[in-house]
Amino acid sequence: MSTLFTQIIAGDIPGRFVWADDVAVVVGTIAPITEGHMLVVPRAEIVQLTEAPDDVLTHLMLVAKTIGQAQQHAWSAPRAALLIAGFEVDHLHLHVLPAWGEAELSFRNARTDVPAAELDAAAERIRTTLRDQGHGAHVPATLSSPAL
Repeated sequence: MSTLFTQIIAGDIPGRFVWADDVAVVVGTIAPITEGHMLVVPRAEIVQLTEAPDDVLTHLMLVAKTIGQAQQHAWSAPRAALLIAGFEVDHLHLHVLPAWGEAELSFRNARTDVPAAELDAAAERIRTTLRDQGHGAHVPATLSSPAL
């Protein structure tokens, strides 16, 4: 059975795509800790960090860096934070989020009540920033699909 993220990438479950390439996609989470919280997900079904091939892990980190730079710019955040837990879905994913302090970096702060329009707006804000920063080739044509 395919994972939740594989189903999102395939279009079987809706997603908010801000980045796509041959190795990874970046989607907005439905339970953000801070506005602009994104998930960097490999297309391959890799269960956890320690099982990722080095080249894939390197690629994911570079994408996370790019997303973090866009978040810092879009929200004037002093830091971009990276969290990797993987307990909720058995498919490796990196949480990248604009951050203003360590106290907020807890999954206990995740909000499940954010309206869809706000999640869409945050994703579009990152998509616009990525284009402005020269990464337009990796911004999907629409928010709802990983197709470039």
